[in-house]
Amino acid sequence: MSSFQGIWVPVVTPFHDGAIDFIGLHQLVSHLLEKHVAGIMVCTTTGEAASLSRQEQLQVLDAVLQWVPAHRVVMGLAGNNQIEVLQFQREILQRPVAGLLVPAPSYIRPSQAGLEAFFRTVADASSVPIILYDIPYRTGATFEQATLLSIVGHERITAIKDCGGNLGNTLALLASGKVDVLCGEDIQIFNALCLGASGAIAASAHVHTEQFVMLWQQVRDNQLAQARATFFGLMPLINTLFMEPNPAPVKAALALEGLIGSELRAPMQRASAAVVSRLKHLQEGCNRGAQRIA
Repeated sequence: MSSFQGIWVPVVTPFHDGAIDFIGLHQLVSHLLEKHVAGIMVCTTTGEAASLSRQEQLQVLDAVLQWVPAHRVVMGLAGNNQIEVLQFQREILQRPVAGLLVPAPSYIRPSQAGLEAFFRTVADASSVPIILYDIPYRTGATFEQATLLSIVGHERITAIKDCGGNLGNTLALLASGKVDVLCGEDIQIFNALCLGASGAIAASAHVHTEQFVMLWQQVRDNQLAQARATFFGLMPLINTLFMEPNPAPVKAALALEGLIGSELRAPMQRASAAVVSRLKHLQEGCNRGAQRIA
């Protein structure tokens, strides 16, 4: 089964007048590939999957598969109706993908046994690797450590996107060696990589992508002083991109770069003027730094 390493970008879904902007999506994905990201994750939280119909999600996936090698594409699979989740999984698996990013069912808050049964069912039905997405502040479902360790024992659950905020669970997963741990909290990327995480799924890596890739490479190569400096250089950006609900600030930053528009689907709102101002200030500072280096 696949191993998930490096910096993966949960790509935003650009919109124009309410419709998916496929031209903008192509431009953005091409830009990210040029920056040497490990891969692209589509229809995730950052991709506003909850605001897309199932048909639209498949359209986004099909488009991205035209531009990105299949072994570098992971698809989000979320829902709280297990029958519908499994049906959608079958449709997705008619396409070539590297894996599926699967959170716990949201809102219904299943028991620990229910969580185990859900992931076992999804993994049993999958022909590709599963990345367990642990994000309790969105799903309302909190994994106990024993539950997590049991779930990742399944042969097709090969990685976890760790947004659980529980250091004990993170350390136990790393120590188990059963699963690739991908950091899902951008502000924790440096310490997660130093502890042995294999990579990150980072919304912030839409911006200054090459710096995030370099950070991963520096830790991989045991250049920890340089990696620390790289991470502290990225901290103002990461903090700004999460001042308001994701992905509004990310889309605003990408709009400032001219890559896509900043439109989101309601009830999500565009980034505030204060956030846009901070992003402009960071961009100007970065440009001045680049000019000094040149």
